[in-house]
Amino acid sequence: MCSRSQERLCNYSEVMKVSVLDIQGKDTGRKVELSEAVYGIEPNDHAVYLDVKQYLANKRQGTHKAKERAEITGSTRKIKKQKGTGTARAGSIKSPVFRGGGRIFGPRPKDYSFKLNKNLKRLARRSALSIQAKDNNIIVVEDFSFEAPKTKAFKEVLAALGVENKKSLFVLAETNNNVYLSSRNLKRSKTVINTGLSTYELLNANKIVLSEAALAGIESNLSK
Repeated sequence: MCSRSQERLCNYSEVMKVSVLDIQGKDTGRKVELSEAVYGIEPNDHAVYLDVKQYLANKRQGTHKAKERAEITGSTRKIKKQKGTGTARAGSIKSPVFRGGGRIFGPRPKDYSFKLNKNLKRLARRSALSIQAKDNNIIVVEDFSFEAPKTKAFKEVLAALGVENKKSLFVLAETNNNVYLSSRNLKRSKTVINTGLSTYELLNANKIVLSEAALAGIESNLSK
């Protein structure tokens, strides 16, 4: 039994040792120990917020555009005389005050991307992994591949691991076209390599499936 002061450490030790499964969902009898520096830190919420904000901002096209007065197609003839009408003067039908005229201060193409410090991004990803580890949402599987791209084979893996109805993120050590192509058509599943992790994708997934070979790469990249 753990005392109240030792409860966090006890929970941590339970989370850090994860059983290795095969692609049939069976326990191989082996366990791997996840690094405390990557999977057991106190999450930094602000770092997570900034990294997710950058990810979403970088995905924006920024191609919004409205035509202003100089870009409207229309006659340049003076539409009425300057004085004597009892109303305000008007020199062009393209004026923003008229229906069909240009827009005042309309949106223009804009680049929404911004930069973040590499150390902050690493902290955000460690925080995301720690959150998922604490919630027991990390699954470790032995390295696998397919002889040919086949979505049915990948769906069988999802079913065996019990994640067929959940959002899942598969993290591999290196590019595997057969696995990637097999998962590409599935909306709730995504496959990435360990160097392509993003905080948004880590937190957006209900389950994170790590290959054994990917563990070393993740720890190497994020523990710097």
